[in-house]
Amino acid sequence: MRWSRIAPQLALTPALAVTAVAFVGSIGWTAYLSLTRSRRLPEYEIDWSEWGRQYDRLFRDAGWEISLRNLVVLGLGSALAIVFGFVLAALIDKEKRGESLFRTVFLYPLAVSLIVTGAAWRWILNPGLGAQSFLRGLGWDVDFNWLAQGDTAMYAIILASVWQSAGFYMALMLAGLKGINSEIWSAAKLDGVPMWRVYLEIIIPMMKFTFITCAILLSLGVIKAYDVVVAMTNGGPGQSTWVPAYFTINALSAKSNLGYASAAAVMMLAITFVIFIPLVALTAWQQRKRETV
Repeated sequence: MRWSRIAPQLALTPALAVTAVAFVGSIGWTAYLSLTRSRRLPEYEIDWSEWGRQYDRLFRDAGWEISLRNLVVLGLGSALAIVFGFVLAALIDKEKRGESLFRTVFLYPLAVSLIVTGAAWRWILNPGLGAQSFLRGLGWDVDFNWLAQGDTAMYAIILASVWQSAGFYMALMLAGLKGINSEIWSAAKLDGVPMWRVYLEIIIPMMKFTFITCAILLSLGVIKAYDVVVAMTNGGPGQSTWVPAYFTINALSAKSNLGYASAAAVMMLAITFVIFIPLVALTAWQQRKRETV
């Protein structure tokens, strides 16, 4: 009897040890290096008179400021994936015929990595090979050379990201819609309530946990966005599409500055906490509120 209580804890011990070393230990090591003057190789001696040197340099770097601005733009633009996901889920939920086919079609981009997605959209937006060349061949005078212009390149990345992830959020929204009591639809139909009001005033509030879950997943994906940027623009033109993850990897690989890259990584973790913790707290508060009703 006593052994049966101890056995689960013993079975979890290796996993906890790996997590402590590989996750918590790595975070601590990175935070420590951000206080040192480490460059190509780590240095473990901290000059406490200049312990914030890397962070001071980081906050003065124009590239980091661009990265933070692009992070906000990417986050707001990528939120369209949740909107499109909900619209697609609502359409599929109301039209039962072909539901499996449409669900598979819209989920297919999720099976493609962001590297492949970025490469595909780079080809699509190539003025000599992609959509611009095709439409001009039809006689339309259009300009789709977004990747070559600093003021539009970020929007091209958002377009690729939304295309890749909208199907995933559609699946989550569809699962949420399936949990709605069918009597609500029947009552709304009998009362003659317009469909848009049913969704806006009844369905969306009932699916708030689904929306919060989507927001959490979206925020984590936006903060660590790197591969789609590399595949489509490699940070260019200039620094116009730099994001925090790209800035951090660039500081480590191109500048060979381990301490500086560590400071950027710590700030990325801080940004994650600033976004993630309020969303988790809101979810817990809503759950507790629902249980007390």
